Amino acid sequence: MSNGHSDGEAPAVVEIRKLWTVFKSPEGEQVVHRDLDLTIRRGEVLSLVGGSGTGKTVLLRQILGLETPSKGEVSVLGHPPGRMSATGAANVGMLFQHGALFSAFSVLDNIAFPLRELKLLPEDLIRDAALVKLQMVGLEPQQATKSPADLSGGMIKRVALARALIMDPPLLLLDEPTAGLDPESADGFCDLLRSLHRELGLTVVMVTHDLDTLFDLSTRIAVLADQRVIVAGTARDVIAYPHPFIHEYFLGGRGQRAMEALHEGAPSPLVAGRPGARAVPSTER
Repeated sequence: MSNGHSDGEAPAVVEIRKLWTVFKSPEGEQVVHRDLDLTIRRGEVLSLVGGSGTGKTVLLRQILGLETPSKGEVSVLGHPPGRMSATGAANVGMLFQHGALFSAFSVLDNIAFPLRELKLLPEDLIRDAALVKLQMVGLEPQQATKSPADLSGGMIKRVALARALIMDPPLLLLDEPTAGLDPESADGFCDLLRSLHRELGLTVVMVTHDLDTLFDLSTRIAVLADQRVIVAGTARDVIAYPHPFIHEYFLGGRGQRAMEALHEGAPSPLVAGRPGARAVPSTER
């Protein structure tokens, strides 16, 4: 699978080609993805949206290498994710939906866990790196000794984000990053993600049902429907693509309310001025 790119396009970080996901059960086979194609380029914040059962989180797990597609290819920085070495796996950070912190570990030990597993650095450097990441996500050093049970929902998300960033990965995967947060905490977390994306030069792939988060952060949106990516582009161009799911999701009551800011004020700099949407051509289906 080539990682080449056309003039004016950033290089591909993730390439997915002809991907099939098939789940088998006593009742038969369920095809979730069929000949799915998607390219994610360096520096993007790409959001995956789709109805229930379209395999958004499954696709994240396949990019991470936690699951293997039934057919097709996934390439992360030029390598199949399941074959990456421990150091290669450090190229991808993952923020799970509910944080997935270890309840028996302190905040600092949760953040330091991936580095300790590699066994490549002395303990004092690991501790210093964990403290740096703790402050990077907006938490004070005195939070380091707390247990996850002592944290608010927003703080859990920030600690989980610090752990995802501990090895300075160029690619960050986010599964429902603002789920369960109150509006103020969600806004603060979006501000943090936007700042880290800019300062660290991250490529971000995000699954979210929260339309405010979607419009606030995305540079591109990829819509999963009919077992594939039917369209990928800016918010405005995706909304203009004719499909029943898009009409219901973006143009229903919730979507209309979330888009008010997009139409009434200046659009997010992460949304404005990006390449337009395109239907996936037949050669990529």
